[in-house]
Amino acid sequence: MHSRSHSFEVPPANSNVRSGFTLIELLVVIAIIGVLVAILLPAVQAARAAARRTQCLSNLKQLGLAIHNFHDANRMFPPARLILNSNRSSNSSDGTDEGLDEPTWLIHILPHLEQSALFSQWEVYKPYGLHSSEARSSVVSTYLCPERHSASDAVTKDVQVEIRFPCGCKGGIQPIPGGAVADYVANHGDNSPGAAGLPTDFYWGGYGTGVLISSTPEIDEAKSLNGEIVLKRRWLDTVSMSDLKDGTSQTILVGEPHVPPDKLSRSPWNGPAYMGRHLTHFARIGGPGVPIAHHPNDQRASVYSFGSAHTGMCQFAFADGSARAVNSSLNTRILASLCHRSDGVQVGDF
Repeated sequence: MHSRSHSFEVPPANSNVRSGFTLIELLVVIAIIGVLVAILLPAVQAARAAARRTQCLSNLKQLGLAIHNFHDANRMFPPARLILNSNRSSNSSDGTDEGLDEPTWLIHILPHLEQSALFSQWEVYKPYGLHSSEARSSVVSTYLCPERHSASDAVTKDVQVEIRFPCGCKGGIQPIPGGAVADYVANHGDNSPGAAGLPTDFYWGGYGTGVLISSTPEIDEAKSLNGEIVLKRRWLDTVSMSDLKDGTSQTILVGEPHVPPDKLSRSPWNGPAYMGRHLTHFARIGGPGVPIAHHPNDQRASVYSFGSAHTGMCQFAFADGSARAVNSSLNTRILASLCHRSDGVQVGDF
């Protein structure tokens, strides 16, 4: 038997054995990670933007369905607002004027958005300012585009703002009560009825050429069987499906409003949407002179224009129940036809 001897070499005490990374190696790794983040970040941001755009389109789809359900139940579309066609020497500072401050279409359709509890807090013929602050400040998530608002920043405070009419005339300083805002607005039509201070201008009851238009309220007195006076309330200027002469696929119901980033939740661009006094808070028009905004900072567009926070497009719900994105460079004459419920123009594939 032979025994084997094993020998082990022990490194000298001064041997340079490395147990970690050098500074240069760490810098290289950090640089590589930085490059990867720079490459991936735009893709992540694009994916998030696409998700927000899809959610926005889904909201519009739900709004279109709710409006259709309202029509099925009432044989007419909801009014954009109720307004008496009369010039007023002064308005209340707290939104309590009858024939001016009643709730908008956004309140009328609440039962069809599974929001019956909130709807029960409202009376559609009672001025906005006479409702509770809780009701006025209640945010409905379906009314918000995730690209623009979260529920925490979608309520305005009481403010005073300078109002300008479509003709460019100043409407003076007006107090505006606070409340929840919305990122979707009714199609009030095109600007063909005019906006020159005449009683036939588009913003008065019955003169809008869109689908959800300003309507004139009417109150009838009648006696009940026991002799008590009963008030029957209704609106006169109604629009139904049969009035959409150009076809439901070529008629806009609801769309996104043009709001510059520094005007979010600020009147008159994006104020309390449940109050009927200020049209631009809940409705817009489209056509020559009122184009779709190319982007949120577009100077061509006005407070009456449609526009989106999504790049290169504006999204709409149409009367056929579809929700679609429209190129923001759409010709304004085609836009006018899509906004007008019965101008007799077939725009084809837009």
